[in-house]
Amino acid sequence: MKDVDDIAAVMVDLGRRARAAANELAFADPAAKRLAIEAAADAVMARAEEIKAANAKDMEFAREKGLSGAMIDRLMLDDARIAAMAGGLRTVAAQDDPVGQVMSEWDRPSGLHIKRVRTPLGVIGVIYESRPNVTADAGALCLKAGNAVILRGGSESFHSSGVIHSCLQDGLRAAGLPEDAIQRVPTRDRAAVAELLRMTDYVDVIVPRGGKGLVGLVQREARVPVFAHLEGIVHIYLDKDADPQKAMDVVMNAKTRRTGICGAAECLLIHKDLVDGLGGDIIRALVDAGVRVHADPTLATIEDTTPATDADWGREYLDMDIAAKVVDDVDGAIKHIRTFSSSHTDCVITEDDAVADRFFTRLDSAILMRNASTQFADGGEFGMGAEIGIATGKMHARGPVGAEQLTSFKYIVVGQGTVRP
Repeated sequence: MKDVDDIAAVMVDLGRRARAAANELAFADPAAKRLAIEAAADAVMARAEEIKAANAKDMEFAREKGLSGAMIDRLMLDDARIAAMAGGLRTVAAQDDPVGQVMSEWDRPSGLHIKRVRTPLGVIGVIYESRPNVTADAGALCLKAGNAVILRGGSESFHSSGVIHSCLQDGLRAAGLPEDAIQRVPTRDRAAVAELLRMTDYVDVIVPRGGKGLVGLVQREARVPVFAHLEGIVHIYLDKDADPQKAMDVVMNAKTRRTGICGAAECLLIHKDLVDGLGGDIIRALVDAGVRVHADPTLATIEDTTPATDADWGREYLDMDIAAKVVDDVDGAIKHIRTFSSSHTDCVITEDDAVADRFFTRLDSAILMRNASTQFADGGEFGMGAEIGIATGKMHARGPVGAEQLTSFKYIVVGQGTVRP
């Protein structure tokens, strides 16, 4: 499939079939959607060995490409991650169906009764990198919300995503729903992405999930509306009134639990009063754990830190690295975050309610946390079962994008022969 004309024809065919499936899904029985997702979870577990074999091919391909350790970690599937993927599918299946939910209703003096109800978006294109589990998450969430989806995973996860997609189609067949409800771009060729971004006749929304390069490309080139999932430049502000144990636990977990996810902490801001105490202790604990601390001049005096450069502020490392800087107070932290944040997730560690309130009201990231690891910035941890990404824009969906966020709404207006004077 090297010929661009062939790819264009394939993509148009995917689009036509997705639109037809979306028209059916818009009024599909919630029980059928639930059955399809549950059956897909069963298929994932039943085909675990097949998924791992496909993943081994992808891991080999990734190593040959020279991907970083963090990217390879994102790609890897083992028994625990496959079980977690199936568990996420079952959680999505068990959720209330959002389609048709009444968001609000009211009566007008004219005699009209008006309801605003949730309705599917239609056809969603999801473009993602590395993590093959996104195939399951995106497919299930789109289906739950009554949408058809066209999946385009990264070249490095091509084989793994293929088997997982096949499991999703097993579920659709078991429930008697159209197999075209969840389709996958059948080529690694990037020309397919360009086609998908221009398919305004067939695709209603594009969701990019990946690094800054991918998201930037999608935002520049797309003619279809985009839910932006920008990089996770995640900050933690360590206030002078932080609880020492909470601070140590939260910072270490936020940085080291999994460095390759978008909720991993990338910058630590330390109140000036803590440099010779708790702040320094946490820096040393990070260093002892193998984290490269890119420290400002005040903190660079701590042994085994690395002097920070201008490039370290506003950087998503996705690795065992963190930038660290001293600030005067919460306002200094807010100023730094406003300058360098990607509006993804930011955290304050403090026992002072006034400081926390100031942090929450003066920052506008999609997720703001207090005394909790930023690794909780995840749709599954928010009770959504899974997520299609963390939307960092301000239109329509924001934060973890679950099934409810993949709906729009329409108005149902009922009268009794009512006419307007």
